[in-house]
Amino acid sequence: MPEAMLERVKTQPKKKSEFLRVLKQLSYNKMAMLGLVIFVTELILVLLAPLIAPYNYTAMDTAAIREAPSLTHWFGTDDLGRDILSRILYGGRFSLTMGIFSIMISATYGAVIGSIAGYFGGRVDNVIMRLLDIIQSLPGMLLTIVISTVLGAGYLNTILALSVNGIPGQARMLRAQMMKNRGAEYVEAAQSINCSKARIIASHLFPNSFSPLIVQMTMGVANMILMASSLSFIGLGVQPPQPEWGAMLSGARQFIRSSPHMVIFPGLAIAITILALNLMGDGLRDALDPKLKK
Repeated sequence: MPEAMLERVKTQPKKKSEFLRVLKQLSYNKMAMLGLVIFVTELILVLLAPLIAPYNYTAMDTAAIREAPSLTHWFGTDDLGRDILSRILYGGRFSLTMGIFSIMISATYGAVIGSIAGYFGGRVDNVIMRLLDIIQSLPGMLLTIVISTVLGAGYLNTILALSVNGIPGQARMLRAQMMKNRGAEYVEAAQSINCSKARIIASHLFPNSFSPLIVQMTMGVANMILMASSLSFIGLGVQPPQPEWGAMLSGARQFIRSSPHMVIFPGLAIAITILALNLMGDGLRDALDPKLKK
């Protein structure tokens, strides 16, 4: 008898990891994989910027001011004779990390706030939602500009300003999922054995509610990069001489007719990054949908 039971156990198929299942589902979406390849390639390029950049991003060549793309300067030079390709590679470090770090901070605080509001409901939920309504009553970009103005320009202050703006959306997303799942049987089972509320939220509700949050975070990185570039464009983000894609666009706008390459290449860097992240987000949304499991 024990041998027969052991044989049945051996023949039972192993349960696949959810992470591997999502990756497999994502691999079926060619556009999502294209977005993933582009974004990963960008990350590798900006991380290796000190090794692969042809020039230092501060090096000025007074003999090649606003030079068009050539074999010497593939993307041309700016109004100070600095190599645009090198500045885009180094600038990606600021643009990409601002988008990633700000969405991670906003998602962390949003997850905590949304979990509390969604699980407890009632007055707690009402108070939290009204506070979020106050924050969201201001247009997102205006709120970010106000916070950035109060904190001051700079890399870290820009990340904080972007993070505050992203918290309400993340909190509302997780709250909706928590309210949907808090009546599930596994929650009732956890309550029946006297699990603490913190453990129910952290160990049972959150793992079963965070899938839509992943999609929103992926899309949110693209939005944060665009907002960070906008802040730098108006002088509230990363400050010169540090390169940042939005700041590069701001410095090149007066030369858009005479030297359009100064605007085209930083603009393409922003557009390609946002496109790649949106493609990834669409693919993740489909991969995490249980109705589309294969």
